Amino acid sequence: MSLYQDFADRTAQRIAEGVLRPGDKLLSVRQACKTHGISPITVTQAYHLLESRGLIEARPKSGYFVRARLGSRLPEPEMTHPAGGSTALEVSDFIFQILDSVRDPAIVPLGSSFPDARLYPLDKLGRFLAAAARHLDPLATVTDLPPGNDELRRQLALRYLAHGASVSPQEIVVTSGAMEGLNLCLQALTRPGDLIAVESPTFYAGLQASERLGLEVIEIPSHPREGVSLDALADALRHHPIKACLFMLNFANPTGSRVPDDNKRALVELLHQHQVPLIEDDVYAELYFGPEAPRCSKAMDTEGLVLHVSSFSKCLAPGYRLGWVAAGRYAKEVQRQKYSTSLATAVPMQIALADYLKHGGFDNHLRHLRRQLARQEAQLLAGIEEHFPPGIRLARPDGGYFLWLELPPRIDTLRLHEEALAQGVSIAPGPIFSAKREFSNYLRLNFGHPATTRQDDALATLGRLIKRQL
Repeated sequence: MSLYQDFADRTAQRIAEGVLRPGDKLLSVRQACKTHGISPITVTQAYHLLESRGLIEARPKSGYFVRARLGSRLPEPEMTHPAGGSTALEVSDFIFQILDSVRDPAIVPLGSSFPDARLYPLDKLGRFLAAAARHLDPLATVTDLPPGNDELRRQLALRYLAHGASVSPQEIVVTSGAMEGLNLCLQALTRPGDLIAVESPTFYAGLQASERLGLEVIEIPSHPREGVSLDALADALRHHPIKACLFMLNFANPTGSRVPDDNKRALVELLHQHQVPLIEDDVYAELYFGPEAPRCSKAMDTEGLVLHVSSFSKCLAPGYRLGWVAAGRYAKEVQRQKYSTSLATAVPMQIALADYLKHGGFDNHLRHLRRQLARQEAQLLAGIEEHFPPGIRLARPDGGYFLWLELPPRIDTLRLHEEALAQGVSIAPGPIFSAKREFSNYLRLNFGHPATTRQDDALATLGRLIKRQL
């Protein structure tokens, strides 16, 4: 990490901890140079970076000051309280109706699940892919069958090691995206009619996969900042025959919540006690905004009960559909499921991404991506504060690229979705994130696209439509 990034991150940490508060003046460039032993250009670059993140502001002839945190005047939603009992799923048609309506590129994609592909090094990846295709060893079409390319799995094991987890390449199964990984895990662990636990709200793709496999779900309350409730989960495990848990612990979709490291450890210990496996959907873990990455649940798993699912779709290569499962004790069964469904993941893509991880500057790309997403979050928050009416609650994430908003109780976000779509704006209405179609006055907005005048106009449109329902 460069000196200016390190200095910026340390300053951001002091702001997050409340050591530096809104309105406090930062050290002048000269003072910072003397105090920290760094150059004027290092301080200036760091302050510009913090300014782009929305954390500080320059005042003419006065210096830099900590900015009142965008979104801070909007209260946070409370812990969810889903209706009790298990649910037989009938959500796919409902979700597809919503998703089909936001595929039009003319629509402002605030409801999209995808970031802007222009944030990613697609040209560079294309060169790695072309080289892999040109020099493809014919034997690789056999040797790279499940569990996948040896070098790619070695590179993934090295990244786990960097995050404090000792994961053998032998337990990693390469998949065609995280969605296939989730399906393979569910197929390996459950049979039709079985019960799994999901957080509430939860990502709709997990509900779709569970419905396809004939599973029932029990929804566990979650907090918009700290994620799934351990007390509620412990109670559910005592009273229900739960076969597996499907959770997002880092920057969950849709809430953006991150389970604190101590809670992760307690969660893994709780599941060890009941011998219930955890399928962790962790596709957003690399998109953290603070100075340190969140701890990896695999580092806390001593019994191989965590099946850690991730992909490159959100952090490096959208559209490549390449993911993996670090499946612990279930690796062989997940591998068998892969053989019996899609057989293999595209071999040139596996080779290309293995080479990119070795030589492509992945961590440098991630630093740029995180800074850009943090900047876009601040810009979207500014638009919400400007255009939305009073009475809004906001979950403020420190990673990922989603904002979860609670609107006043009388607002119907399914109706809001239809009205906004008619004016060229998409949103993700709350009911698609619930097996019981709860969260009727909630919505998810995407800040994975650079702010534009068009986006600001879309937020103004949403604000007018919300006011009309009040």
